[in-house]
Amino acid sequence: MFAIDRVKKMLSCSVLFLTCHLLLAQSSAWENFARVKFSSKYQADYGMNIQVPQFDWTIRLLEGKEVTLKGYFVPTDLQTPRSIILSRVPNSSCFFCGGAGPETVARINFKQAIHKLKTDEILKVKGKLRLNDSDHREMSFILEDAEIVEK
Repeated sequence: MFAIDRVKKMLSCSVLFLTCHLLLAQSSAWENFARVKFSSKYQADYGMNIQVPQFDWTIRLLEGKEVTLKGYFVPTDLQTPRSIILSRVPNSSCFFCGGAGPETVARINFKQAIHKLKTDEILKVKGKLRLNDSDHREMSFILEDAEIVEK
């Protein structure tokens, strides 16, 4: 009887895990990012508080997986020919310029150099998600080996 109960619990956990994984895969990446909680932490080298993400197991399921983001190009000093910042909202409302939070921006590291972009140009990109909760000089959400799939 004990073995049957254990098997039932394992099956229930497996079904729950797969259901969560499928639901996350169907949600947009921005929606998943919006569920991440941030806490304020004092950073001595900046002399101020920074927002630190608290990634739970559901968002960690997406780490290393290919995700797609559609958003607005935001020009920053951080950009290079192969790296940009993409925002869920236009430049006037973005995390750097307006009232949005850190869950609305992502660094996009492209496989190869891209052409010059215009402020608020809408892009759809895909790449492998990397979560960052340790390097406060970097974005919390990073797409690696990304490519533009739609303009």
